[in-house]
Amino acid sequence: MTARTPTAASCSRRTMMLAGLSSALLMAGPGCAGKRLRREADRVPVRGMIDPEQARELDKTTMPKYVVEPPDELDVAIKPVPADWSPASFVVQSDGLVDLGLYGDVYVVGLTLDQVEEKIAQQLTLDALRRGQKPSEPYRVSVRLSNSQSKYYYVLGTVGTEGKFPIKGNETALDAILQAGLKSNSLPEKAYLVRPHPAGEPDQVLRIDWCAIKERGDTLTNYQLFPGDRIVVPGTRPPSLIATLLGR
Repeated sequence: MTARTPTAASCSRRTMMLAGLSSALLMAGPGCAGKRLRREADRVPVRGMIDPEQARELDKTTMPKYVVEPPDELDVAIKPVPADWSPASFVVQSDGLVDLGLYGDVYVVGLTLDQVEEKIAQQLTLDALRRGQKPSEPYRVSVRLSNSQSKYYYVLGTVGTEGKFPIKGNETALDAILQAGLKSNSLPEKAYLVRPHPAGEPDQVLRIDWCAIKERGDTLTNYQLFPGDRIVVPGTRPPSLIATLLGR
């Protein structure tokens, strides 16, 4: 195969293209781009109110009692131990049942761990009576949450990783935003928290003062997160190819 030798015409066209790109880069200088981004940012509204009564960094509270949902995993221990029973982990199925094998199914969705213990004890007692057996003593059941798989908070909008994140019980708005990561066109100063509520009740939208949290260590709006909370980080339009080439 014979290598092609650049012609004068092709060299001329390449020179013109490079010159055009250079002109575009000059026209898109930092002053013009900065003004455009500022105008875009100014058009994004500030949403939410600041509520000093909310739990927050340095003034946290405990989570509400854990309510079991699919696909949580539960460790179950029983005394006196029924025949053919061994301590095991059980996954809450999508239909809300825990399958106890030979001892039947128990519906546990929406119950606290204490309530799950009571229901399993009742199930074991009924099963023994059906078999014509009488337990020597009342069943005592211990249920422990071995793997929480149903409690999350969400980060939405212009962030590096949009989606849901497991909640452990002490996360704040700052934790959530750092976990999701910011992009070059993120506007964390316009971020807000949306808290879920039953249908018909008023919306609960809390403003997050990112600059105060980041630059002054102000904890007033660094709210503690609860299961189901949504952090929304608005943003401007993604940067153009030219802005990317310029590193902005």
